[in-house]
Amino acid sequence: MNDIATLLTEPATTVAVVGATDNPSKYGYVIYRDLKRKGYSIYPVNSNRSEVDGDKAYSKLAEIPEKPTIVNIVVPPAETVQVLEQSLLLHLMNVWLQPGAESPEAMAFLQEHDFNYLANACIMIESRLAVR
Repeated sequence: MNDIATLLTEPATTVAVVGATDNPSKYGYVIYRDLKRKGYSIYPVNSNRSEVDGDKAYSKLAEIPEKPTIVNIVVPPAETVQVLEQSLLLHLMNVWLQPGAESPEAMAFLQEHDFNYLANACIMIESRLAVR
């Protein structure tokens, strides 16, 4: 398995940001804009929005036109397992749980299904360290 943080250094890396939003008070907004500003190919996933930061938003992972390299999860812990179930069905096994998205159930699901994952680390900080 690849270290997920290392995937941020690869030019072809794409990221699905599940929980991306236009609400500036939410981390889904800050993370989406940060990764976009850094030049990553990103897809906003939010079932309540048709657009995020002027980009087409997808209501679920299955709607994204290409398989993302990393699924970045920025949702409340109660929603995380549902996102992981979608990821598993789509064979999206590189998952990054933002701080606050974790739960004991989510961590057990990740381990039980052999996901390549990173939890309790912020993708914005790690992407600052990545040289592309």
